[in-house]
Amino acid sequence: MQAVILAGGKGTRLRPFTNVFPKPLMPLGDADPMPIIEVVLRRLARFGFRDVTIITGYLTELIEAFCGNGKRFGARIDYRRETTPLGTAGGLTLIDRPKRPVLVINGDILTTLNFADMYKFHRARRPAATIASYPRSVRVDFGVLEFDDDPAVLAGYSEKPEYAFQVSMGIYILDPVAWDFLAPRRETPMPGLLEAMRTSGRAVHCYREECSWLDIGRHDDYATANEIFEARRGEFLGLKPSLQVKAG
Repeated sequence: MQAVILAGGKGTRLRPFTNVFPKPLMPLGDADPMPIIEVVLRRLARFGFRDVTIITGYLTELIEAFCGNGKRFGARIDYRRETTPLGTAGGLTLIDRPKRPVLVINGDILTTLNFADMYKFHRARRPAATIASYPRSVRVDFGVLEFDDDPAVLAGYSEKPEYAFQVSMGIYILDPVAWDFLAPRRETPMPGLLEAMRTSGRAVHCYREECSWLDIGRHDDYATANEIFEARRGEFLGLKPSLQVKAG
């Protein structure tokens, strides 16, 4: 099965670390550090996704030098390089239109999601795209005022409320038809691609599974990921069953 890793971003929120190497190469764990992208590659291979294309942009040479041909991770890797930023979906235009569904994943996330089960879900339901979905809650540290039609009349007052959402995990299964919605050399964010597909009448489904997930985008996220990966390395590498952990 085929997978695409999106690894072209600059990781500006993790500066100054990302001034010298790209975010997918940030190490996880203290005793035996492993770059984030290696965790992703090994987990993909563990679940049968061994043909991998890595889309690079920022500090491309470092990613290519580390990952090589992928043999030591159990994968076969090729590369596509963005010469100008193309967004989270635009880089897919560097790849020929596939014949079968493709798993697309951000190169900077840590998860115990079962990629094979997500792929089976997609093939069974046959949408144009499937998004891995994860529950998150956000607490507002203020008293929130609610209004109806008259903005001068209070309709409700909640002190530090907490709101629950389903968020994208940055993991997708895309049918070949997704490439029909992409224009070469045009910057396209993944939400824009999925919305274009949905509003055109193509089905976009969401896959939910009890798992752990962290988007390593900020310094706090990175510190949390380090701690969790050190304690549960085997689960994140797909070597043993995972336990759900609610990350902040």
